[in-house]
Amino acid sequence: MNKIKPFQKLIVKLIAVFLLPMPAFAQPAKVLLVEKGLIFDTVPFKSCHASTIVQLSNGTLMAAWFGGEEEGSPDVSIWTAVKKDSGWTTPIKTADGIQPDGKQFACWNPVLFKAKDGTLYLHYKVGPNPREWWAMYKLSTDDGNTWSAAKPLPDGFLGPIKDKPLQLLDGHILYPSSVESRDEQWWTIHIEQSDEKLQQWQKINIDCDTFQVIQPTLLTYPHNKLQLLARSKQNVIVQGWSDDNGHTWSRLTKTALPNPNSGIDAVTVNNQLQVLVYNPLRAGQDWWEGRSVLKLAISTDGEHWQDIYSFEHEQKGEFSYPAIIADTSGNLYVTYTYNRANIKFVHLRIAETK
Repeated sequence: MNKIKPFQKLIVKLIAVFLLPMPAFAQPAKVLLVEKGLIFDTVPFKSCHASTIVQLSNGTLMAAWFGGEEEGSPDVSIWTAVKKDSGWTTPIKTADGIQPDGKQFACWNPVLFKAKDGTLYLHYKVGPNPREWWAMYKLSTDDGNTWSAAKPLPDGFLGPIKDKPLQLLDGHILYPSSVESRDEQWWTIHIEQSDEKLQQWQKINIDCDTFQVIQPTLLTYPHNKLQLLARSKQNVIVQGWSDDNGHTWSRLTKTALPNPNSGIDAVTVNNQLQVLVYNPLRAGQDWWEGRSVLKLAISTDGEHWQDIYSFEHEQKGEFSYPAIIADTSGNLYVTYTYNRANIKFVHLRIAETK
């Protein structure tokens, strides 16, 4: 007889909690903090933002972010660091926006992704602003010890805008993507799909209804069902659903999750538990207001969410643009912007409640 693994027992209990009436739902799961801390001490840049994280072949972690004088400055480049037993390595510049003619543009929103064939991808954007940027990527076949030259994506494709891609069982890769108009009057999300070698691409449109949305993240369910969540200008996280592995999508609707038009990320753990990192406040007069609280929420159906952990809960400050991944043992690895001065790393486990 096959033994049930501890994390499988946890999933069963969590599902049972979510199926009980609402009073029982109010009892949160216990979160174990394994480790937390800032990724670096001193670096040759003044400001950093928009981190991403990936697990390498040997189980170690790599993080990336953009850093420079300030967001949008021409010197802003992509930096990476690897987590060793002794701590994070000294950040190194892995990509920049220097053009063949010597002109330099800012880099934006790196996304690390490890494909099933072992290839490690670093996606990022280059350009003067998010309305006019273009997509670039590098790849590595040795877990980031060396990288290829920078390559552009095909014309008209942007790849993942902020959050990690999702590779399907057939090898195809789904990229959660979005576009901001040059006059900033509308934001829309869509999905881009490529084959596993990034040679054949297609765009999958989504009916955004009246929502102004960008930066979607993807979750998986049994029977080819997918869910996307995205930030919006309407002070709420919005959602869309697919029943055919992302080939077609429902019209967007709002969730019950508040959000101050700030980046989010989510991950499916062991094909059963949905985990979301987000800012749960409303937007203020300034763009950064509402980013002083950062929480972790869980769900089994993608509709009903329970906050179970606070990464940050301050009156002011910016703790934003989270990235989250999970391994098959139930470890959650999270990075996020820490006041634009550093990137914070948190390792969590969700534990059974007594």
